[in-house]
Amino acid sequence: MNDAPVVTDTHRITSIAELEALYGKPAGAAVTKEIDHLNGPYRTFIEKAPFVAIASAGEGGLDCTPRGDPAGFVRIVDERTLLIPDRRGNNRIDTLRNIVETGRVGLLFLIPGVGETLRVNGRAHITTDPALCATFEMQRQIPKSLIVVEIDRVYFQCTKALVRSKLWDPASQVPRSSVPSAGQMVAATTEGFDGAAYDIAYPERIKQTIY
Repeated sequence: MNDAPVVTDTHRITSIAELEALYGKPAGAAVTKEIDHLNGPYRTFIEKAPFVAIASAGEGGLDCTPRGDPAGFVRIVDERTLLIPDRRGNNRIDTLRNIVETGRVGLLFLIPGVGETLRVNGRAHITTDPALCATFEMQRQIPKSLIVVEIDRVYFQCTKALVRSKLWDPASQVPRSSVPSAGQMVAATTEGFDGAAYDIAYPERIKQTIY
């Protein structure tokens, strides 16, 4: 029997004033760490990051998608401009649709073993410039497009979330078998789908389509 309290509207926060009364306002480094361009430390963080999550919003809703490649794959053009290759995927293009519709993104960079993360908010558009796309070639595959990000705000996030989650602690890892496989998750939403066969073919398919 679940004795947890039921969520009601009684204590819902409905205004910024209520929110600020509850939390107070940021001060000190929480404010001064936010700037509108890449300085030396922020540039180095992006150069060392092999992973970034891209958040966007559009008429179809919200999206947050992972992107990864060897460290430094997000190219720094200048202190206010980034280039992100759009590697081969499932062709849902949720993020790209949102960028075309609203031109806004939020980025979260992670580096394995590092507790801090780096947040970038800005305006974005998509380019298919052949010469530019060709400079992102990997394993003889050229991305179809690049995401161009014009930075509005950049700041680092402290280690608390990653320390609490023990994200980089090997002892906190769970056996892969304890989490539903890709095939099992597709089978749960697709009638008649052979999840077991999908899982058998999955590693080779990823290998062959990684780029």
